[in-house]
Amino acid sequence: MESKTITLVQESFEKVKPIAPTAAKIFYEKLFDLDPQLKPLFPNSDDAMKEQGNKLMSMLGAAVAGLSNLDSLIPILKDLGKRHVEYKVEAFHYDTVGEALLGTLEVGLGDDFTPDVKEAWTTVYGTMSNVMIDAAY
Repeated sequence: MESKTITLVQESFEKVKPIAPTAAKIFYEKLFDLDPQLKPLFPNSDDAMKEQGNKLMSMLGAAVAGLSNLDSLIPILKDLGKRHVEYKVEAFHYDTVGEALLGTLEVGLGDDFTPDVKEAWTTVYGTMSNVMIDAAY
């Protein structure tokens, strides 16, 4: 992965961190709008979804930070992919998650969500999701 791609993702994620709870809420709203059948895979209480959002943002933050050391990140992503099978996540769900993620970043970053940033996130998410899918299925 190109260093420019990693830098764009890491720098743009720094701008998302201050709005992490809002970003998580936007993400899940987009995800469930795109595929309402995913809603039963998640907790149904507001408090539990806030906790789920915290987990999402924490894991995403760790993955983004780990882009600088892919050799260490890949085993973590493989494990995460395998665990998602237990949550009844299927391979095709990753496309919907990617679309929700990009939509969330577009809202959260506003004008800072440039075409280059979008391309960088698309590349990074594609790489990460492919590692997870390959390990799980």
